[in-house]
Amino acid sequence: MPETAVADTATGVPLKELAARHGLASSGRLLGPVEYARQLWGYRHFITAHAKAKTVSTLGTTNLGTLWQVLTPAINALVYYIIFGVIIGTGANTTNFVPYLCIGVFVFGFTQATVSQGVNSITGNLGLIRALHFPRASLPLSAALVEIRNFITAMGVLLIIVLITGEPVNLQWLLILPAMVLQAMFNMGMAMGGARLGSKMRDIKQLIPFIMRFWMYASAVLYPVTRFTDHLHGWKLHLVEANPMLVFVELYRHSLMENVTLAGSPRLLWTEAVIWAVVVCGAGFLYFWRGEKGYGRG
Repeated sequence: MPETAVADTATGVPLKELAARHGLASSGRLLGPVEYARQLWGYRHFITAHAKAKTVSTLGTTNLGTLWQVLTPAINALVYYIIFGVIIGTGANTTNFVPYLCIGVFVFGFTQATVSQGVNSITGNLGLIRALHFPRASLPLSAALVEIRNFITAMGVLLIIVLITGEPVNLQWLLILPAMVLQAMFNMGMAMGGARLGSKMRDIKQLIPFIMRFWMYASAVLYPVTRFTDHLHGWKLHLVEANPMLVFVELYRHSLMENVTLAGSPRLLWTEAVIWAVVVCGAGFLYFWRGEKGYGRG
């Protein structure tokens, strides 16, 4: 028996046609990815306001407040320098190991914090999700925005460390701006992908610290990148050097330090960074978008 179109009793126009004429859609319909992206842009003020509120609620109750945005990476760098630079001596053959190490710690910490916050962005805001209607990707993007702001502040401290350890200021320092943009794109994709994983597998957040620690050791953050070339060859070396966090760390070192040995040519590193940023940002967005209707249920 053919399906009969439901019509408005006053006009006789089918309701589906009437809804389309006035720009209405089913409340349960999953928006297309382009339409969803436009909706996210419309909520940009909500995202920035939520990020600001998150920062205030996290640091506002401490005595030093936002100063912790600077102190946390600086203390981490100091601890790692004492252990790896002084006690173990991993940087004995590296020129100016202090900024070399600090750049790695600060840059990796940017992604590490974003991933950790992104994984918890859905499960930590269930009350907000169930109370209000908004594109759920606003939450991992808000978490990423918080860490972008923190990293910009931390970069001021990093530049001071680089200066006082003898690295000269030059035009190459401007390369940190596109490097930050690419890493921020990469982090947003990781945050969105992690947010969906965290909402489906609650135990994943317990594994994140171990995953990030292993990733840090595999990214030449705490030791010279030449350790890889000394012990690996062929496809194994190429695989390790394609690690996105190794690529981003090396770009910052190339931008801020002179006479530093890199994992590859600057052209190769920039090419890999662009590819990683675009692919991960796009894949993370699509992966999160596909689960939009399921967040907050159950």
